[in-house]
Amino acid sequence: MTVAAAAGPVVSVSDLRIELTGTGDDIVDEVGVEVRPGEILGLVGESGSGKTTVGMALLGHVRRGGRLAGGTIDVAGRSLGELDGDDLRRLRCGVVAYIPQDPGTALNPALRIRVQLEEVLEAHAPEQGAGGREQRIREVLEEVALPADDEFLRRYPHQLSGGQQQRVSIAMAFIDPPRVIVCDEPTTGLDVTTQARVLRTIREMCRSHGVAALYVTHDLAVVAELADRVAVLYGGRIVECGPRDELFAAPRHPYTRRLLRAVPDIAGRRAIVGIPGYAALPGGRPSGCSFHPRCDFAQEDCRAAAPPRSDVGPRHQVRCHHPVDAARRSPEPGAQAARQQVGEGVLLDVRGLDAHYGSRHTLFGVDLEIRHNECVAVVGESGSGKTTLARCVAGLHRQWSGDLRFAGAPLVSVARRRSQAERQGIQYVFQNPYASLNPRRTVGQTIARQLQLFFPGRRRAIAQRVAECLESVALSPRAGQRFPDELSGGERQRVAIARALAAQPQLLVCDEVTSALDVSVQAAIIELLGELRSRMGLSLLFVTHELAVIRTVADRVVVMNDGRIVERAPVEQIFRAPQAAYTRELLANTPSIEAAVGRESPPG
Repeated sequence: MTVAAAAGPVVSVSDLRIELTGTGDDIVDEVGVEVRPGEILGLVGESGSGKTTVGMALLGHVRRGGRLAGGTIDVAGRSLGELDGDDLRRLRCGVVAYIPQDPGTALNPALRIRVQLEEVLEAHAPEQGAGGREQRIREVLEEVALPADDEFLRRYPHQLSGGQQQRVSIAMAFIDPPRVIVCDEPTTGLDVTTQARVLRTIREMCRSHGVAALYVTHDLAVVAELADRVAVLYGGRIVECGPRDELFAAPRHPYTRRLLRAVPDIAGRRAIVGIPGYAALPGGRPSGCSFHPRCDFAQEDCRAAAPPRSDVGPRHQVRCHHPVDAARRSPEPGAQAARQQVGEGVLLDVRGLDAHYGSRHTLFGVDLEIRHNECVAVVGESGSGKTTLARCVAGLHRQWSGDLRFAGAPLVSVARRRSQAERQGIQYVFQNPYASLNPRRTVGQTIARQLQLFFPGRRRAIAQRVAECLESVALSPRAGQRFPDELSGGERQRVAIARALAAQPQLLVCDEVTSALDVSVQAAIIELLGELRSRMGLSLLFVTHELAVIRTVADRVVVMNDGRIVERAPVEQIFRAPQAAYTRELLANTPSIEAAVGRESPPG
């Protein structure tokens, strides 16, 4: 019997309701979860479903503009509703720890790694002396597979890779082992090799220390690799919750089934299929079952009343009026998507590209070409040179030499010195939507500025085009009235993509554009990019670490390691007969639902 099975829950949430102040609209409602020691509960759902809101509630935190309106949250035998500010501060990290999505914003850029780890111990284990703190710091770094030497401890966060930063965040969370840990998308943006290492670290740390974990993510393949149980959130309510293998093998809610159909298939046996429409935001959710406008099986009772929670197996609950019917009538998975017709002419030609950061040489003689209506994917680990290559193409990196030609004309190194036609022709979508959007502009103003720059016209025409751009990335036009801090991470990334597409570019440089997106929106974006290629002849330079995605979207693949191209081939050859050992390692580390739960393919 496992520790989780033998012990009672260390986290117990019952009928949790968090609502917007002023309007009273629910962000989450009727949420109930339990997590036992050593158990990992995966919380999945689309952006805006309330995943992070639930996770932060375990820390006693409610986001700005929201308030706790009902329900109970018990952590390690203490009710969070009865704790004041000082008690909550003692609870955080001492009892409940947090691993953030973006370690770059969680670590203090002005402090060395040693100092940041020491501060945690001084705050939560003051009884330890200097010698004990030093020993524990080195122990925890070894536990998360980081160097424990003085040279590493003297580094600042910016001197670490993204994966190393994330493992430092994990070390800070476990340096004084908590009872509960909340992981908020901690592998988003990491390459597959680093992701596998981080997931293994989290799993081993939770097991060895008996820590209960709530793992918030949009990546169902990661959940399949890591979690013991899975809770699926939609429209602020948990619509299905059950043991991992059972939920993935026989999902009972139509929404769960559609999420699984949207997961990229690394084996290439089926096309990913997005969910039509978009998840309703607080204040705009329909009556009855929130999913009924997007559900293939909705009936009148689904529109009239919210479904109750019912048991469909041991520790397996579902909120659906017709879960059995939905399972029986499930459509078959779609076939693999047809390949786009690639044009003859070369749009982007890169020859002998070398790049530097100061005295550090980062790219070595890179050759690359992209044809009209072609998608070339660039893959590799963090630090392989993928983003540096993309930034050179976009004119965002100055220190490079070589020959870059766009539509036959040479490109200068700096985007500001390029012609307006060249800037319009090459648009860039950044990996981090938190840093790429102006916090003082509404979403509508951000996209309108792009339209006014390249297509000046009447205000009414621009307003209509803004709405069309938002709908093209599965966002409601109402989102145009919101500021970036009112959106989830995935919603912000969709805004960034909409802004780039508003310029109607010839070449779209996509730097990890799907890494922050939930699988349904990821599928919609990939379908959208395919549609744009068909309609506009759009070419893509697609930088990513998600190999399952490139099987769907790319025509050719370039594999990079240490600033050099180690393999290039058509996409099917890369997956069926990779030549480089490095490519084979990347494929082996890519998470897969089928491999994790031992099935042929997700049910339709």
